[in-house]
Amino acid sequence: MENTASAPAPGHNGTPADAEPDVRFTFANERTFLAWSRTALALLIAGLAIVQVLPPFPGLPGARRMLAVPLIALGALLPGGAYLEWRRNQHAMRHGHRLPRSLLPRILVIIITAVALLAALVVLRGS
Repeated sequence: MENTASAPAPGHNGTPADAEPDVRFTFANERTFLAWSRTALALLIAGLAIVQVLPPFPGLPGARRMLAVPLIALGALLPGGAYLEWRRNQHAMRHGHRLPRSLLPRILVIIITAVALLAALVVLRGS
């Protein structure tokens, strides 16, 4: 008698769909998620330090908050984005698809560059 059980549909690389990916890739994906989480904590701490430790800038009463809020907001949102990316990557690996492109590095670069430019303006104006 012929085996009539249906096999899972193959992924793009010939592996069965929902196949368990190589554990090394799963661990690498998890390490990336944890790195994004550490980055988020560093952003939160930097934002809080700006408000709590830096002395006020003369003539610029809201400057510390203007520098701190984007960092704190990014630090608050980054773990959610990191989790979604971890989940998308894990899904792609299980189904034999290519890994999706990440927007997180681009977002991080844009916001940190904007805060750095704002910091430069605050320092130049305050001196």
